Amino acid sequence: MDKALYIAMTGAKNNMLAQGVHANNLANVATNGFRSDFAQARAMPVYYGEGYPTRAYALTERPAIDFQQGPMIETGRDLDVAVKGEGWIAVQAPDGSEAYTRTGSLYVDSLGMLRTGNGLPVLGNGGPVAIPESEKIEIGTDGTITIRAAGQGPQTLASVDRIKLVRPDESALHKSEDGLIRHLNGEPGVPDADVKLVSGFLESSNVNVVDEMTDMLSLTRQYEMQVKLLQKVEQNSESASRLMRLS
Repeated sequence: MDKALYIAMTGAKNNMLAQGVHANNLANVATNGFRSDFAQARAMPVYYGEGYPTRAYALTERPAIDFQQGPMIETGRDLDVAVKGEGWIAVQAPDGSEAYTRTGSLYVDSLGMLRTGNGLPVLGNGGPVAIPESEKIEIGTDGTITIRAAGQGPQTLASVDRIKLVRPDESALHKSEDGLIRHLNGEPGVPDADVKLVSGFLESSNVNVVDEMTDMLSLTRQYEMQVKLLQKVEQNSESASRLMRLS
């Protein structure tokens, strides 16, 4: 009885954890540049000392990130950029470390710092990008930032910095709890000249709503099955106790 209860309990618990992964994906279906998470379950044997395992339990884990590119949305805004193909925009995380994002809705704050839509400083050749007071800002396909200073003519353009674009090996990346992508070893990435930007576009989330809803329905059915198994084991235990009393 104990083994059946243990298996059903861990199965129900991990069904709920998997639901959390899919619920997070659905919650970010409208988040620009979001990369969905995969979820999988497997059986894990439980060992007590040497010998064979006495039981097994279910384990839900997030084994990988879906790096497939999301659809491109045209906005026409000069500071909206999307990474074309593979690659990432380097930003400064709240803890000061380097992280990566595909969120390209940029803006310039009151201090002249170039930031992403969620307020993270965008990194350039020498750190966070600072832009002087200007009337127009353009971002090239290679990340070069060109401005027309205030009071200057339309032909007077100046290059102020270049957005750091990287393309590390996907197997060396992981998603942190804050949703940012980081190197497993924590080292800063190397700029890659082959990574290109498209100005006037944003990349939408790569979450497939139909797949996520289907998986959540399947997990709900599995959870109900685990609860029914718990109830059945309880009934069997009560029946066994009655038989023992009669004997």
